[in-house]
Amino acid sequence: MLRPLAKPALALAGTLALAGCSNSDAATATYPTWHNTEINAVSRMAAAGGVVTTTAMKPDGALETVSLDLADGKKLWAHPATMAGRLPGMGVSAPALVETAKGATIVALDPAKKGRWNATLVAREARTGKQKWTRPIHSTFGPQRCGPYVCLSEHTATAGARVVVLDPDTGNLKWKLPGIAEVEWSDRDRVLMLRLAKNPMIESYDLKTGKLQWQQPIEQALGPGIDMSGGWAFGATGDNLIGYVAPYTNPKTKNVSTFGLFSVKIGDGTINWMRPSVVRVYPSGSPGFAPVVRPVDRQGSYGGFARLDSETGRVVGQITAADVPGSGWWLAFPNRMDKLGFLKHDHKGSAFDLVTGKPVPVEEQRGWSFCVTDPKPLPLKGQAPGFYSTAALCEYDLATGKRIAEAATPPSWFTGSQHGWRLWRDEKGAVHATNDRTATAPGMYG
Repeated sequence: MLRPLAKPALALAGTLALAGCSNSDAATATYPTWHNTEINAVSRMAAAGGVVTTTAMKPDGALETVSLDLADGKKLWAHPATMAGRLPGMGVSAPALVETAKGATIVALDPAKKGRWNATLVAREARTGKQKWTRPIHSTFGPQRCGPYVCLSEHTATAGARVVVLDPDTGNLKWKLPGIAEVEWSDRDRVLMLRLAKNPMIESYDLKTGKLQWQQPIEQALGPGIDMSGGWAFGATGDNLIGYVAPYTNPKTKNVSTFGLFSVKIGDGTINWMRPSVVRVYPSGSPGFAPVVRPVDRQGSYGGFARLDSETGRVVGQITAADVPGSGWWLAFPNRMDKLGFLKHDHKGSAFDLVTGKPVPVEEQRGWSFCVTDPKPLPLKGQAPGFYSTAALCEYDLATGKRIAEAATPPSWFTGSQHGWRLWRDEKGAVHATNDRTATAPGMYG
C-alpha cells in the first residue's frame, strides 16, 4: 500500500498560463530536547537564527504563523495567517524563514485584504514579531526561502503569473521571471527552480542577477508525456539534485503520465542517472537520501521494493515481488533503513533485510510507520477543502502490530536535520525537537 503523496493531484490548467506559556519540558536525554504541546502545527517547520517557525491551526480552524525559540521551544509570538490561491494537494504552506546579516526574518501570508488584493505578504523579525514590510497579494502558492532572499510565486490564478525575488529586510524586488515556479534547492549564489509549464523543466539562476545559468527539461531524463498533476518531490545530495515525478492518470483518456526518479548536477544541469517507471514509497526518506521505490510495468502491476543509491541511482538492496504480502499492510522502516517491514496493525507482520533481500525474524523488530492511516482533511476556516497536515510517524512492534507506547525520536531519514536540530510534529500537532548534532539533511518532506 502506498501513502498518498505529499503533493497529490496538482491540477494544472493547460500550459499554466492561468495559471502565553509553553508546555516545553526540560531535556531528559543526553542531547538538548524539548516539547511544545501548546500549538497544532500543520505545515512543515524551518529553523534558523535561533527560532523555529511553522503554520499552526487554531481550534476554530483559523491559521496562524508561529515563532518558537529554538533553544527551549517556548512560543515567541503568533500572528494570523492564510492561504490565497494555494492548491489543496500542495498541503498547508509554511512561512519562509531567511537568516540575514540583520537577523532572521519570517515571511508569511496574512489574511488582511486591501482593495482587489486577497491577502498581504508580511515580513516580521523572527524573534520579536515586529513588522518589517508588506506586499499585497492576489494569489500565490506561498513564499519560499531562496538563499539569502525570498522567492514568491504571485498572481498564480491570473494570466500574469510570475515569480519575484525579494530582499527579506526591505521587500525590495531583486528580479523576476514570468510563469510559475517552485524553489527546489538554493545556496547563497544559486537557486534551482522547477518551472511548471507545458514542458516542465529544472532551471538554475544566479541569485544576485537573475541570469539563467542552465535549464534541463524533465522529458530529457524520464521521456515524453510528463504531467506534474500527480505530484513531485526533490532532495539534494552532495552536488546533485534528485527529483521524483509521480504518475498521473488522465481522467478523460485514462492514460498514465511518464513518471520516475532522476538526478542532475547542480553545477551544470547534466543528467547523472534516471530511473523511469518507478514510484516512491511512503514513508521513506527524501529522494536525496536512500530513496525506496517500486517498479511499475506497462500493465500497471507493481514489482518488489528497491533501495537506491542517490549518488548513482544503482540498486543497493531489494526484495522481490514474490515476497510482498498480499494486502492489509503498511510499510515500516527502522532507524537506519537497513530493513523493510510490513506492518499489520494488531497482527504479526514480516520484515526483510534490504541489503540481502532475505527475510529476518520479525520478533524484536521495530519499525516506523504512519500514526494514522486514514487522515481526515483539516477543518480550515475560509479555505478550500482537502488540505492535510504533514504526516506523523509512530514506532511499532512488527511482531504484534501494536504501537510502542513510550515516546521516541523518529529517525533522521524522516525528520531531516537543520543545523543539528531535528524537528517533528506528532499526530496531535505538538512540536518536538532534539539537537543530536546530526548533519544538515532533508527529511521526508524536504
